[in-house]
Amino acid sequence: MRKSLIALAGALALLIGPQSAGATPRLTVGPIHIAAAAGIAPTAAPNNLMYWGGPTMHATSTTYAIFWEPPTLQSGALTAVSSTYNALISRYFQDVGGSALYNINTQYYDGTAHIANSSTFGGSWVDTSAYPASTCNDTATPGNCLNDAQFQAEVAKAIQTNGWTAGPDHVFFVYTSAGEGSCVGGTECAFTFYCAYHSHSTLNGQTVIYASQPYADSAPGCRVPSSPNNDIAADSTINVTSHEHMEAVTDPQLDAWYDLTQHENADKCAWDFGTPSLNGGTANVQWNTHYYLVQQEWNNTIGGCSLGGP
Repeated sequence: MRKSLIALAGALALLIGPQSAGATPRLTVGPIHIAAAAGIAPTAAPNNLMYWGGPTMHATSTTYAIFWEPPTLQSGALTAVSSTYNALISRYFQDVGGSALYNINTQYYDGTAHIANSSTFGGSWVDTSAYPASTCNDTATPGNCLNDAQFQAEVAKAIQTNGWTAGPDHVFFVYTSAGEGSCVGGTECAFTFYCAYHSHSTLNGQTVIYASQPYADSAPGCRVPSSPNNDIAADSTINVTSHEHMEAVTDPQLDAWYDLTQHENADKCAWDFGTPSLNGGTANVQWNTHYYLVQQEWNNTIGGCSLGGP
C-alpha cells in the first residue's frame, strides 16, 4: 500500500518550532520517502514497525554509487567534492554487509523470507556531464536544483552506460556535488527539509530502487557532530547514506515495514548516535578496521534504537 500524505502545513510548522505532542513530519511525498534534516526529524515513537505486505530486500542487496560531479553548477559557480569523498562512501558500501548494524534488518521479512545480513557493492561511476537546467527552487542552493525526474534519468543513464542491472534487490545511490540542491513535491527541498531520500520507479519493466544523496556538508542540519575519517563531508553523507540504505532494504517500495505513524526504521532513530566511544569518541562503529559515525536503527526486538541486533 502507499502511505497517505500528512498535511503540508503540519510539516512546515516543524521547521520553525519544536515538535508538538502528536505532530508527525510529512516524510512521504508521493512515492518518495525522505530523511529529515536535524531539528525536523521525529522523536522515536514507542510503537514498533509493522509489516504491510510488500517486498523487502530479503536476499543480498547490491548497491551502486553514482557520483554526479560536473565542474560547475547550473549557475556557473565552480563545484567539487572533498578529496576522499568518493572513496570513503564506496568503502562504506564494502564494509556494511555482515555488520551488526545490518544484522538488525534480519528480524524483518516479507512473504518469501527474512532479510539476510548480506550486502555487496556493485560498483561506482563518476559522471562529469553537466547538470540539467534547474526546474525547481531550493532556497538553500539558489539557481541550482534538480527534481526527481532528473535523478531517475541519471540512474537510467548510469545503468545503460555501465551495463548494470536493475531489480528489487539493487539500490542506486546518486551523489551530487557541493552546492547542488533538489526538491520533491514542489516545496520540500534539500538542506532545509531533508538530507536525502529514497524511492522507486520502473525501467524497461524492471523495478528500480534509488536514493538521492545531496552533499551533506552543504548545510548544518545534515552534518554529523564528529568526523572519524577527517572528512566531514564524506562522514556526514555516509550517515544519511546509511539511513537510506537501511530503509531501502526493509521498505524498498514503501509498502513493507513502517510504523503506525508512517515512519520507517531509520526515521525512528534519525540523528541518534548513541554514545560514540570509538576512535577518540568520533565514531560509534568499526567495520573491517574502519571507523564510521552512523545513526542507530529501530530494533523491534528491544522496542528501541540500537547499533546491533536483533
